[in-house]
Amino acid sequence: MDIATLQAYGYFFFTAFLVAVLYGYIYHLYSSQKKGERDYEKYGNLALNDEITDQPIEEISKNDETKK
Repeated sequence: MDIATLQAYGYFFFTAFLVAVLYGYIYHLYSSQKKGERDYEKYGNLALNDEITDQPIEEISKNDETKK
């Protein structure tokens, strides 16, 4: 086996790994939104609604502040 064959195998497996990670991340986003943990579609307008007077995306409760 020469180096070009090893590079081809490495490229294929690395690409397959990145595709698996991407689909896992997409699954995580949709499943957490479906469970009601976090709504990631709200973050789509973050660049448009960035004034200091705009409504925050998520309210921070007192319990969240003490966890940090």
